[in-house]
Amino acid sequence: MKTCFLFPGQGAQYPGMGKDLWEQSQTVKNLFRIASESSQMDLQSIIFQGSEEELKATDKTQIAVTLINVAASAVLKEKGIKPDAVAGFSLGEYAALHEAGVIKPEDLFPIVKARGELMEKASRHLDSPSGNPGMAAVIGLEYQRVIEVIEQVEGAYLALYNSPTQIVVAGTFDGLEKAETLFKDAGVRRFIRLKVSGPFHTPLLQEASTGLQAALDGYTFSDPVIPVYANVTGKRIKSGEEAKRCC
Repeated sequence: MKTCFLFPGQGAQYPGMGKDLWEQSQTVKNLFRIASESSQMDLQSIIFQGSEEELKATDKTQIAVTLINVAASAVLKEKGIKPDAVAGFSLGEYAALHEAGVIKPEDLFPIVKARGELMEKASRHLDSPSGNPGMAAVIGLEYQRVIEVIEQVEGAYLALYNSPTQIVVAGTFDGLEKAETLFKDAGVRRFIRLKVSGPFHTPLLQEASTGLQAALDGYTFSDPVIPVYANVTGKRIKSGEEAKRCC
């Protein structure tokens, strides 16, 4: 039987996550130290004692989720469980690339820190007196119907195709408010706001995308040592250069 590690992304965070791993593993304690030093954040305090709102901030969320992702992987390997292949959901792709040997251990947290800061900055440029941008899961409508509805909304976009009946949209606060009304009129079963502080996977974050590509130019991505699969295409990533383009 083959084993695949699938790493979650932003929105999966919660206060206290990974504390059981930290308590049982010296390797995890070392990862917390390395991540805290490279990010200049007290991640033990933020993750274990911080509020849900504090952990929701993109510049903190991304490095915190990545830290717990690699901590969970480390504990599994201590127990003799190793992956034959890896993949990651959105932000989780960075942990997957690290697991596959594409991103060096010493580069992982600086890269994710830069990504989080760029996305936080771009998201805050979209704040308004009404509220902050974000994302929402649309449950119970077919994909084509979701497209038809979201195309009527200024400031909101299709963001993720999770399944035939769960699509994620993202946008400005006003865009999501308008989208929620239209989706309810269209008969959506549920419209669930996600625990994120930005409109990720949309053109609204082009500023962050441009900045990240420039930042990644300073890092070397190696070819994968085990199969790793991309978010965008669902296909196996064959080289370090391809992995850098997929990010």
